[in-house]
Amino acid sequence: MAKPVEPTDFIREIILEDIRTGRFGGRVHTRFPPEPNGYLHIGHAKAIILNYSIAKEFGGKFNLRYDDTNPVKESQEYIDAIREDVRWLGADWEDREFYASDYFEQLYQWAVQLIRMGKAYVCDLSADEIREYRGTLTQPGRNSPYRDRSVEENLDLFARMRAGEFPDGSRTLRAKIDMAHPNLNMRDPVMYRILHVPHPHVGDKWCIYPTYDWAHGQCDSIEGITHSICTLEFENHRPLYDWFLEQLGVFHPRQIEFARLNLTYTVLSKRKLLQLVQEKLVSGWDDPRMPTIRGLRRRGYTPEAIWMFCRTIGVAKQDSVVDIQLLEHCLREDLNKRAQRVMAVLRPLRVVLENYPDGQVEYLDAVNNPEDPAMGSRKVPFSKVIYIEQDDFREVPPPKYYRLAPGREVRLRWAYLITCREVVKDATGQVVELRCRYDP
Repeated sequence: MAKPVEPTDFIREIILEDIRTGRFGGRVHTRFPPEPNGYLHIGHAKAIILNYSIAKEFGGKFNLRYDDTNPVKESQEYIDAIREDVRWLGADWEDREFYASDYFEQLYQWAVQLIRMGKAYVCDLSADEIREYRGTLTQPGRNSPYRDRSVEENLDLFARMRAGEFPDGSRTLRAKIDMAHPNLNMRDPVMYRILHVPHPHVGDKWCIYPTYDWAHGQCDSIEGITHSICTLEFENHRPLYDWFLEQLGVFHPRQIEFARLNLTYTVLSKRKLLQLVQEKLVSGWDDPRMPTIRGLRRRGYTPEAIWMFCRTIGVAKQDSVVDIQLLEHCLREDLNKRAQRVMAVLRPLRVVLENYPDGQVEYLDAVNNPEDPAMGSRKVPFSKVIYIEQDDFREVPPPKYYRLAPGREVRLRWAYLITCREVVKDATGQVVELRCRYDP
């Protein structure tokens, strides 16, 4: 099995140790599980590249799975956009494109299994009441008054929840763990809630939907994921991830957390990005000012530049903020090697070459990319009248100004040396023309 010569970060160290000890039979299988409730951004790119590159390095597999457990916020538009963006980045999931909703029946049957084991119950508390009963970091929670329902009653109510007999929010299915647990995520977390909402992938088949915490680990298990790589906000959810898998006695992946990407001057909250789109403060998810993969792509970023950036910043256990100039540097590094050079004058200043023949135009060779001679050259026209950028001339040049000024000689890019001999101004004193001579 292929593997790196040496570990390059703590995640790869963990995987190398798992391979050495024979955990998971030496397999490496990762996944990228986005929720289709918005467009992917540069933070998601880090997760995609990390998971895909690890799978490739260790000769493993990589899955794309839509975590589509909340139909209220999800849509086919987002599913299609995610698929296209992951593909554009260069990650290849081959034939392993999945949906959490593909496993709804299995998740339901496993929930029934936990009810039969006395490990789950139907609760009639409202969302606000559940929060109130949960307690705080310093105070234990209180048991729900419905916690001790019989197995038979819970099975009956859960089946009726699935059948659509109850309105939204009236009942939930909760795991029965420990309301005094120091980790709030372990205080009887909700596994299912009632939502009479059509689903973009499975339509109207279901009116109860699993929570992320209930679906996440079990979906990983079904797909045979070996290393479930998540961002740090899920570290406190890992005990629950492990608890569900242990209770069910099914294949148990290993969850590993890493620090999410934070960029200076950049909003990476999907909720806030959605607000920008909805309030029409930007033209859409692909607005070049957006940190979405679509926005970066439209701005001129390349997949290679984003890969270079993600490899440069590496993987850490502690949250930090990366300077956005590093992202821009990676783009320059990539484009410098393979982008053709072109010239444009945005604020033109007319230059007349007094000693150049009238009516003559010659075509000079301009190198397309000095970093890559194989990219060849192009022809640039040169004549008696040319235009330069206004900023490339100063009538009274400041210190260390090396561009054109009265009496000064400079070389034009891919052309001749010219010397400024006269400055022509309009009635307001603005410089409108330079009279120069060229050195043939």
